[in-house]
Amino acid sequence: MFVTKHGETDMILCIGEVLTPTDLEAITQILTTADFVDGKITAGWHAQAVKHNTQLPSGSSALADIRSQITAALQRNQLFQIAVRPRTIHPPLISRYEVGMSYGTHTDNAMMTYQGQPMRSDVSFTLFLSAPDTYQGGELVIDSTAGEQAFKLEAGALVLYPASTLHHVNPVTCGVRLVAVSWVQSLIRDPAQREILFDLETVSQSLYQQHGKTREFDLLAKVQSNLLRQWAEL
Repeated sequence: MFVTKHGETDMILCIGEVLTPTDLEAITQILTTADFVDGKITAGWHAQAVKHNTQLPSGSSALADIRSQITAALQRNQLFQIAVRPRTIHPPLISRYEVGMSYGTHTDNAMMTYQGQPMRSDVSFTLFLSAPDTYQGGELVIDSTAGEQAFKLEAGALVLYPASTLHHVNPVTCGVRLVAVSWVQSLIRDPAQREILFDLETVSQSLYQQHGKTREFDLLAKVQSNLLRQWAEL
């Protein structure tokens, strides 16, 4: 497992091995016989002109099975949970990019619908399903305060990034790019506050691993809990 943090004000986080090899094998088997439809059907009006991919149709059994596996993986991944502090996770979309397909520069919709209720998109994530050596191009490029950053991760790894950022997917020039994409409404709306809590949790875990339950650890835990009480939106 790896975790890489990019930037300070726009936290972009890469998390490896979110899906196990068994998960990936099962998902790949489902996708080999699945039917895909035009991806424009789920794009906002401003993104439809630049979205050129296909995706699993809503209501398909293949999509339901893959969503179930991804949801279970996200629930058991501690790094994802402490980085995002999810309140609501939108069911992932499964996108396919063949040669010549891309997704031009866009920002994700601020408001979405989940189970008939509105949800705010705070964090976006892309979960890679194809091994990077099976296709060329297809990098996810995020426009951050540090400039454009390109991501093409191992199968089973994901990248988290603020939903407010501009981003695009480079054209695929060889092979097929398969990804799951989704959006999260966090319990902590402010990205700077989420990052503070993430850093505190990281330090607390390191301190505990090195020295056990100390007075310093207890004080850090108290600070985390009190900030969470102050900032969380239920």
